[in-house]
Amino acid sequence: MLISEFDYNLPRELIAQKPLVRRDDSRMMVVRRREGTIHHGQFTDLSGYLNGGDVLVINDTKVIPAKTWGVKDGKEIEFLFLKEAGPDIWEVLCRPAKKIRPKDRILFASGFKGEVVGSGAKGKRLLQFPGGKVHDFLHRIGFAPLPPYIKRARAEAGLRDYDLERYQTVFARREGSIAAPTAGLHFTPEALDGLEKKGAIVCPVTLDVGQATFQPIEVETVEAHRMLEERYEISADSADIINSAKSEGHPVVAVGTTVVRTLESAWSEAGVAPGRRSTSLFIHPGHEFKVVDRLLTNFHLPRSSLLMLVSAFAGVELIREAYALAVREKYRFFSYGDCMLII
Repeated sequence: MLISEFDYNLPRELIAQKPLVRRDDSRMMVVRRREGTIHHGQFTDLSGYLNGGDVLVINDTKVIPAKTWGVKDGKEIEFLFLKEAGPDIWEVLCRPAKKIRPKDRILFASGFKGEVVGSGAKGKRLLQFPGGKVHDFLHRIGFAPLPPYIKRARAEAGLRDYDLERYQTVFARREGSIAAPTAGLHFTPEALDGLEKKGAIVCPVTLDVGQATFQPIEVETVEAHRMLEERYEISADSADIINSAKSEGHPVVAVGTTVVRTLESAWSEAGVAPGRRSTSLFIHPGHEFKVVDRLLTNFHLPRSSLLMLVSAFAGVELIREAYALAVREKYRFFSYGDCMLII
């Protein structure tokens, strides 16, 4: 299957640059797979699609303020801190990267210093920080790692705290991600309370969103693409809740593609297995879903693995029709945009 089959034209003005004032004011397109129908609604309608005993699975990962700038030889370099790679060592993406070499020393704000101790492909470097405390440093001066299609000038310093709050779900608990599980951004505490009062069960899992979720696809066919690994964890309690729902016939509703990949990765004949593991599962058309019955998701980039996952869940033609309709109806796209409920 060709990657080009997942392309579409999107007017730039439909890419949401900021979230709505209220998280739950988003529009929600409702796609019914069996009937092949598409309806328009609001996120606040979600409770009408869940009943007592249904399980809503959320990703409680927390986004690190992983983006910052450093200076080498008087020139400013942008850094995205990807993950810890050893004691006091972090894997980072830097831009521009071609002049960053091993043994180079980088000066960050507040006198924080790092030394390049390794190089990798596509702008990756290993930085060592004597004395550690990288997390403390990032929380002091780091910015939300917004995707490149959300434009922020460095001069917009007043938006730092705003984005750190809004590019984070209200149920974020476990720090480890460099991108938000964006389907969860629509929820408010009141929305979650309302679902639980109706008898729905809100169940957390954790997938630390890394490069795999947003890595560009550079091959021509779907089958040739390989996902990078991401870490996930499912508690014994959450596994029990999900497995009970499956055995009792209650729908499992995934909030976002990260939850889908977590649950489908953890499936075995015995059900969803608890534990902490890594996954490189690439879900594309042809995948047989074992756990997820319904999906709440945002509108995704053309030619992305996320769009392929959604197409696998709802069908390529139906998603193509839904996206064309979303463009005509001027839905807001991508991370800070509107959402789609697939049932």
